[in-house]
Amino acid sequence: MFLTILGWIVFGLIAGFIARAIVPGKDDIGLIRTILLGIAGSVVGGFLFGLFTVGIRTFQPAGWIGSIIGAVIVLVVYNQITGRKRRLRR
Repeated sequence: MFLTILGWIVFGLIAGFIARAIVPGKDDIGLIRTILLGIAGSVVGGFLFGLFTVGIRTFQPAGWIGSIIGAVIVLVVYNQITGRKRRLRR
């Protein structure tokens, strides 16, 4: 059980950092939110993968690519909701 939780934390951290590197601009969300971003990205990626391939059956986390894509989606939505990274109009 402990190793499963630790695996999710490490997996979420790596996927979250990669998503933050892909989305342009600076993200000051911290380590905990980065981990949660990666974990949420895995859930979103698994949902979207299931939706486009076999349909919704059960909860299934995505692999690395799906998790990163999901984390990018979650980060963009988070930035839109919180108003972060708004571009300055000139």
